[in-house]
Amino acid sequence: MAELANEIYFAGIAELSRMLLAKEVTAVNLARAFGRRLETLGPRYNALALPLTERAIRQAKAVDAEIDAWRKRGKLRGPLVGIPYGAKDLLSVAGQITTWGARPYAAQVFDYDATVVHKLESAGAALVGKLAMVELAGGPGYRYASASLTGPGLNPWDRTRWSGGSSSGCAIAVAAGLAPFAIGSETSGSILTPAAFCGVTALRPTYGLVSRYGAMPLSWTLDKLGPFCRSAEDCGLVLETIAGGDRRDPGSAGKSFYYTPQYARKMSELRIGFAPADFNEWPDDAARPAFQQALEAMRGLGATMVETRLPDFPYGPTIDAILSADAASVFEPLIASGKVDELADQKQIAGLKAGLEISANVYLKAMRVRRLAREAIFKLFGDVDVLLTPARLGTAPKIEEPLDHRPDRARPKDTGLTALIPAGNLAGMPALALPCGFADNLPVALQLAGVPFSENTLLAVGKEFQSRTDWHKRKPPTG
Repeated sequence: MAELANEIYFAGIAELSRMLLAKEVTAVNLARAFGRRLETLGPRYNALALPLTERAIRQAKAVDAEIDAWRKRGKLRGPLVGIPYGAKDLLSVAGQITTWGARPYAAQVFDYDATVVHKLESAGAALVGKLAMVELAGGPGYRYASASLTGPGLNPWDRTRWSGGSSSGCAIAVAAGLAPFAIGSETSGSILTPAAFCGVTALRPTYGLVSRYGAMPLSWTLDKLGPFCRSAEDCGLVLETIAGGDRRDPGSAGKSFYYTPQYARKMSELRIGFAPADFNEWPDDAARPAFQQALEAMRGLGATMVETRLPDFPYGPTIDAILSADAASVFEPLIASGKVDELADQKQIAGLKAGLEISANVYLKAMRVRRLAREAIFKLFGDVDVLLTPARLGTAPKIEEPLDHRPDRARPKDTGLTALIPAGNLAGMPALALPCGFADNLPVALQLAGVPFSENTLLAVGKEFQSRTDWHKRKPPTG
């Protein structure tokens, strides 16, 4: 096989699909090239959990035969036909090791595919590898980036920096051109954080829109699966494939999703809620200019900008209580066996054990606060269609830096929308991470959030923003 041009590794789904249709590449070419690149460069960033190149090539051979038949019609049956992808190592693949990023599960094998894996492969996509993650998706919390069976996720923009977690390998793979897209998960920040730190676009769907059957459970009322991609448009194409009801997931919303950019509302009809303090006061000093410029670019879309702030609730403590109790319940057998002590992060070990001590009274109070907070948040959308804030307030931390370290500086009085990650997850809201600039040569990103099942609106805003900026097209120096 002739070596593929480097640009192909950073091409979007539509461009790769066009090349397949035009016979410029074959599905086998792509599966082999991305698979070998993931095998070669993935370990450089601690991004690879399990290579599946040969499996992907076998799938691609069948896809090439299909493409030959569809080529006569001038189109493929779907946008993901022949497109390679990676999956976070909490998703089961029949007959393959699924470690959940943790030593106690290093030899774990399931005999079935997760629903998202089955849907993607039915759509003609080829899984080239399972991607690294923070052990047990972070559980009730961890202190160091090294909390992973594969080691700390190293940021492609600067390998002395963290990639973010817990979907570390997913963000790295897309940022470094190791896979055109990847499927990760979020319980409270695990999609948005690594996307922001690595400079890729990613979507956390509405709770229940994507089946979690075959995914490691952490919190049945908070877990969500979503795509990491090169653009908002690519996120829409992937979400359309993986969304849908599934009776095997008790949290399934029973809804499908169709990506319909042709029916998007005009930007002039939309109202975007934001808090000035989120851009002028809260960000780290180095990141503040990039966020202020990004806010001006968002104003330039033509939407009405409305100042707002989140209702005053203890979002962080509430989600911590729910997540800690849920995680301890899920992993009670691990704790009881004593194998919990094999985990890499002492804070997570202690957190899982402590979660068993959370009383029913405390848990139920947290769930009542959650309901009240959700109702109050949704009232905001009487005045706005979308909420906008930085995805993270600064750039990726150093690998060795404790993740619970807080800079010693005065905090602004106006909390704005800074708690939107825990608040959005408590409320089951969708959110989109958009690269929006750099600080100290590291990426920063915006977060767009909306009411449940408003993904098309978020993607429309994201697509328009990306049509006027090129932050999502930037490649790390190693690219």
